[in-house]
Amino acid sequence: MTDPVLVLTGIDDPTSDAVIDELNTRDVPVVRCDPAEVVDGRVRVSARYGDGASTLRTASRDLDLRRVRSVYYRRPSPYKAPTAMADHAGRFAADQARHGMGGVLSGIRARWVNHIWRSLEADFKPAQLTMAREVGFVVPPTLVTNVPEDARAFAVAHDRVLYKPLHASELRDGDGALSVIWVDEVKPDDLDDSIGTTLHMFQECVDKVADVRTTVIGQRVFSVRIDSPHIDWRRDYDAVVYSVIDTPDEVANACRSYLERFGLLFGAFDFGLGREGEWYWYECNSGGQWHWLELETGLPMTAAIADLLERRDD
Repeated sequence: MTDPVLVLTGIDDPTSDAVIDELNTRDVPVVRCDPAEVVDGRVRVSARYGDGASTLRTASRDLDLRRVRSVYYRRPSPYKAPTAMADHAGRFAADQARHGMGGVLSGIRARWVNHIWRSLEADFKPAQLTMAREVGFVVPPTLVTNVPEDARAFAVAHDRVLYKPLHASELRDGDGALSVIWVDEVKPDDLDDSIGTTLHMFQECVDKVADVRTTVIGQRVFSVRIDSPHIDWRRDYDAVVYSVIDTPDEVANACRSYLERFGLLFGAFDFGLGREGEWYWYECNSGGQWHWLELETGLPMTAAIADLLERRDD
C-alpha cells in the first residue's frame, strides 16, 4: 500500500466515514484503526527501534508506519481492561496498551490532524483562555476556582454568571445512567461550600443574540450562526436554526494564530454573537464535531479535511 492516510477512530464515527468516503473517491489509500483494539489483539503492533520497520496490522490492512502520508486523529475508543482478566491485571494491561500505543503512534512523522500530544495540550480550558487572550479574542471575564467566597464574589460582581464544566468528563447518576452537565446560569446563593471540593469554572454571561460555531481546517474558515432559545443550544437540536455567516477578518486571523501557536491544523471554535456584532470567544475543541453542520448547510468541510490529509496544499 502506497503512502496511506491513517485514520484513528472508533467503529461508530460517521464523521470519519464521510472523510474516508471522500478519500476513496480520490483514490487515496486509507487504513482505519481503533488503537484501543490492541488490548485484545484485533490490532497487532511491532515497533522496532534500531533496525527494521514498525508495523501495524488490522483485520484487513498491514501498514508500515514509515509510509504513512498523514494521520487523522478523530475519536479513538478508550483503552479498557480485557474482560477475561482480573481487575488489577486488566487495569495493568490497559495502561500498558495506552502508553505503548500512544508512544508508537505519536512517533509517526507525517502530517497530523491533529497530533495526539498537541490536542492534549490544547484540551485544557485554562490554557485555552490564556491563549485566546494572547491572540486577541474578546474573552468574557472568567474565574477558575475552588474557593467558595471567591466564586460568590465573582457572581455578585457580574450581572449574570454561567457555570461551565472544565472538561466533558463522564458522570453517572446513582443508577449508572450517563448524566449531562449543561452550561447554565448560577446565582450567588447557589454557590455553597461544596465549591471547595474541586475546581469549577464560572464565566460572565454575555448579552448574545446567537451562537457561532467556527470550524477552521488548515487555512479555511467556516462559520455557522446557531439560533436557539437555550443558553446551551445543545439542549435541543430540534429547536436550532443554522445559517452560514461571514467570519470577520480579525476573528479568522485570531483563529489561525490560535491553532498555529498550539500546533494544530483543525479547531472547532465556539463564540457568542453580541447585539452590536461582537464575537465573544468561549472555547476551542481540537477534536470537535463538524460534519452535522456540513449536512445542515452544505459547507464543504469534508473536502477541506480530505485536502489536508491528501496533502493537496503542499
